[in-house]
Amino acid sequence: MTSNLKSICKTLRLAYVNEIYEDIPFENPTQFLDELFQKELQFREEAKSERLIKKAKFTQKKSLSSFQWNEQIHFPAHIDSEELCKIDFIGRRENLILTGAPGTGKTHLATGIGYEACKRGLEVRFYRVSDLAESLEKAWRDSKLAQFRGRFKSVDLIILDEMGYVPFNKEGAELLFQLISDWYEQKSLIITSNLEFSQWNRVFSDSRLTAALVDRVIHHAHILNFTGDSFRVTNALSRQR
Repeated sequence: MTSNLKSICKTLRLAYVNEIYEDIPFENPTQFLDELFQKELQFREEAKSERLIKKAKFTQKKSLSSFQWNEQIHFPAHIDSEELCKIDFIGRRENLILTGAPGTGKTHLATGIGYEACKRGLEVRFYRVSDLAESLEKAWRDSKLAQFRGRFKSVDLIILDEMGYVPFNKEGAELLFQLISDWYEQKSLIITSNLEFSQWNRVFSDSRLTAALVDRVIHHAHILNFTGDSFRVTNALSRQR
């Protein structure tokens, strides 16, 4: 490709044409341009997905295709695994609550949905809840709370992992409540927890705040209950046999 054509591609923001045009078979002008621009769009979408995945800051790479559905995952009557994997609930700003014992697949499913959302061009953020509370407290101490909360303006889905593993102090609990209140009916949330809602008092200590938080979280929510033994423990025991 000539330097002039490279310059035109740069001006038109055709990032991949320069790299791929020689690999496109030529049958006629229309076919060539159609395949060339289809490839350009494909690579753009893939690059965007990678950027979104990086920004989401997942703690591990998991996909919906590798998730093992089983009879120990209990769905509400109005939704099933096929419907859930369409991830249409995100567009409706509905929440997904995954409760159950550690090691039963909650984080894998939450992450898999997050990856799928990124592939579809949606903004996602992944947080361990304890880390988010610490970040909120730091932002508050540094007088940057408004700036921190503003980071979520364009985010479509927030995944809050491990709700209930670490209790919060009074400031952390109140700040987290304020943030989730900001997101109420504006964002879609996925929350994983090893505690039933009736036990969230252990985390937030204030019963009135806990009740108000649960009320916001479960409104417009799909609640899945994971039962059975930990996959990690089961796999470790099977290796020892």
